[in-house]
Order: sequence, then C-alpha cells, then structure tokens
Amino acid sequence: MRQLSINNQTRNKELLIKNETTFNDLFSLFLTAKKAIGVQDKTLDTYRFHFSAIRHYLNTEKAISELSKQDFDLMIIKMRNSNLAPRSIKSYLTTLRAYLNWCKSEGYCDITIGKFKCPETYKDPYTDEELKVLLQKPCVNTCSFSEYRNWVMINFLLDTGCRSATLRLIQIQDLDLDRGICYYRHTKNARVQSIPLSSKMINILKEYLLFRKGSLEDVLFCSIYGQPLNETALRKAIYSYNKSRGVNKTSVHLFRHTFAKKFLLDCNGSALILQQLLGHTTLDMTKHYCNLYSSDIIHSYDRLSPLSQIQKKNERIKMR
Repeated sequence: MRQLSINNQTRNKELLIKNETTFNDLFSLFLTAKKAIGVQDKTLDTYRFHFSAIRHYLNTEKAISELSKQDFDLMIIKMRNSNLAPRSIKSYLTTLRAYLNWCKSEGYCDITIGKFKCPETYKDPYTDEELKVLLQKPCVNTCSFSEYRNWVMINFLLDTGCRSATLRLIQIQDLDLDRGICYYRHTKNARVQSIPLSSKMINILKEYLLFRKGSLEDVLFCSIYGQPLNETALRKAIYSYNKSRGVNKTSVHLFRHTFAKKFLLDCNGSALILQQLLGHTTLDMTKHYCNLYSSDIIHSYDRLSPLSQIQKKNERIKMR
C-alpha cells in the first residue's frame, strides 16, 4: 500500500512538471531529442530559425498545457494578416507540426495542426539563351581559377540537378569517372545517393581535376585557398559569375528547377527517374515539376487542343 502511494506521488509530480513546462523549454528538449537520433545540423538550424519567427505570433512563454488548438489557429491568422509570404507560413508550420508531434509522443500535449494550403509558385528557369552564355567555356590558360571553377560548377548543376548544399560537400573521392558516377554522401535526407554523369561532364571533370589537384578527401569545388565553400561563398560565386556574363538571374537553386524542366520537356524523362535523380523521398515535389512541365501534354497539345482540331477541319473544308 505504501509503495502504491509512492508511485502515485511520483506520477503526480511528473504530471505537474509536464503541465508547467513552457512551450519554449520544451523546444530545447525537442532539439536535443532530434540531434540524438541523427537529424542534421542544418535541419536543426532551420528548426531554430522557424521557431524564432513563430515567437512573434504565439506566446511561447505559456505552459504547454495552457495552449489550445484555438491559440494556433489565431497564430496562423496573425501570420496571414501580417502579409507573411504563404510559403514562409507553410515552412514555419511544417516545423511546428514536427514539434507538436514530438510533444504528443512524449505525452506533453494532444494538439494537431493541419497542413497549410499554399498556392503553387512558378520560378522562371534559366532560358536556353542564358544557358548558352553561362556555358561558354572560359579560356583555361588565362582566366582565374574562380571563373573556371564556377563554369564547371554550373555544368555540374545542369548535368545532375543537385542541391547547392550537396554540391559544396562533394569530395574528389566521391567521383568514379571510369564508371561515370558521382556519390552524394551528404544529402538532405542523409542517404547516400549514386548519380550518373554524362560523358560531357566526365570530360569536363577530368580536365578540371588537372587544375584542381588535391587529395581524395578534399572537396571537389573549393576556394582559391583550397578550402570548402560555405553557403554564402557559393551564392556569391554564382552571382558574380552570372552577372559578369550579363545574366541577371543568379539563383543557385534555379539550376535545379531548370534541370527538372529540361529533363521533362527536352529529354522526355520520366517522373520516377526524375525523383531518383533529385533525391526526393516522396513524389510530392516531383509532381510539382510535372504539373509545370508535363512533356506528354505540351509536346502533343496540337493533337489535344479543340482549337487546333477545329482549324484543321476548316482547312480540310476549304481544300475541297
């Protein structure tokens, strides 16, 4: 009987602690738990950034037990009324949903928020004219290493469609040029991925490595001092390179969109292969690209268009 009383007191004490724990305090525990299971540091930084933004719209000093579904609904309304971009709201709520799911699994709350409906956005990819300018090879013997490296990077981005974070972390040892493969060991989903390289890209990399040199453990694309490029340095490198060529679009990620468009439209590639190449764990983002660049519809739309069919009938009538 005494043991039962002690157990009840312990449970009541744990329940009291859980009820008094603030939303802020729990977030720190959430980050610790996620780091312990191997979530990447970049993702944890994104969680912190999003949570910092959420604090402007929600009283996170409250105990978790005092927050209700209505508090989160009002938070979303505040976000919308503040003219926050829909994609930003969607990103913040994705992090919040992951956090609340963890809270639920740990027994702190039982609140669920749904997915935010965000209108699809269209980013104008690089045009063929812009790509022609960007892909014009500089004179290797007279240009700077930075310009030559940037040219090789743009070729690589268009050949593989890889993310900028992946591009920065590729090591020389990740290349198997004899087999025409590059291994991504630092991906967004932490899975090793093998990507095919075109014969054109293989030849470009073989020549680049003669100038790059370095050991197998070194990053493939480095600074002039041989150091890895951070996110800002890569962004600035592409910005200055594109501007120097008279191209106003300077987004690194836009090469990924361009790859997807040209793969589907110009190369008649399939959605499943595109999903593999881009490293998407689900078909959601691949479907987004397919909705924008469906080659099956675009290439045969004269056959499907009612207007085209009517015109063809009129032309046949006139010929009789």
